[in-house]
Amino acid sequence: MVTGDRNGSVPEEFLSTDLALEIACDESGSEGEKLIGGNTDVFAHAGVRLSVESAAECIRETRDRIRSPAMEYKANHLLREKNRPVLKWLLGPLGPIHGNAYVHLTDKTFFAVGKMVDLLVGEVTYAARMGLYRDEQAEAMAVVLYREGRRAFGSERWKAFLETFNDLMRARTSVDSFFRMVDVLSLAGAPGRVGEIMELLGRARPHADSFRARLLDNPKMIPALDPLIPAIVQTILHWSGDGGPVSIVHDEHNALTEERIEQLKEMFGKPRHAVPRHSPSGRLASLRLVDSRLDPRVQVADFLAGVARKIASDELNERGDGELVALLRPYVDASSIWGDERSWSLLGPPSA
Repeated sequence: MVTGDRNGSVPEEFLSTDLALEIACDESGSEGEKLIGGNTDVFAHAGVRLSVESAAECIRETRDRIRSPAMEYKANHLLREKNRPVLKWLLGPLGPIHGNAYVHLTDKTFFAVGKMVDLLVGEVTYAARMGLYRDEQAEAMAVVLYREGRRAFGSERWKAFLETFNDLMRARTSVDSFFRMVDVLSLAGAPGRVGEIMELLGRARPHADSFRARLLDNPKMIPALDPLIPAIVQTILHWSGDGGPVSIVHDEHNALTEERIEQLKEMFGKPRHAVPRHSPSGRLASLRLVDSRLDPRVQVADFLAGVARKIASDELNERGDGELVALLRPYVDASSIWGDERSWSLLGPPSA
């Protein structure tokens, strides 16, 4: 959310006092662990590397270009057709954030399918939930199931299957209910690799029982289906690519509890040899939550996350705007969680 505060002032305690690179972040499309059947099908998490002064000037310039009397601005102001020139300026190569911003995209359905396959191979682990690890075989199976599942089972049964899995991982349905659905789809006799994956999934009940028991025993564990934590992990990895520490300033979010922030700091504060299998290469100096109205950098991140989510969702659903997709492309993280080949060929960076 962007406010009409023109002075862009930030309380002193919100400013970085160390040598870490400070990145301001916000998200768009968050619905917690509800990935299927929600209001949005894409989650976007943006990070910007701007000074407070530069971000405040960006907000002032955006406000002046939009020429709206509103005292509170959101990304949808930029997405209105009459404000298209402003959006093109913001994202364009001569705009205020080019080269200093990045956005991690998550196709929620593909993310859910990926977690389903993680369950199949027994990798719904701490590292997997944090977004630090993905088995290559599991990744390949997820791509097949995502791209061919709807065609193999029909739209209605496919959606019902995904919703049942989503509910299982949120402890809202039983393991029995999910595997009854697996049996129904297996009996449908899907051809080829999809049928093989469903057969393997039918044997994964011990992993599901184990995960369910852990979830009920520790309801505060990192949520397996919330894309926010993996997106923050990728933000840390992206901005600390040169080995330097990163300090994150993030808009307030219910999922970012003190306990989870401490887990992130512990994970990214250890030397790489401390976590031999899934050791992260990034370094997190701090993660602070702020009211976005008090930090123009977070407001700019809110702009980018909001417009990126809408542009990417439209492209995913084959109603994309080619000009806006091309403008967004330089900002998109190559490690985004995206399974649709056609739309990714347009959204993803050329080297992805």
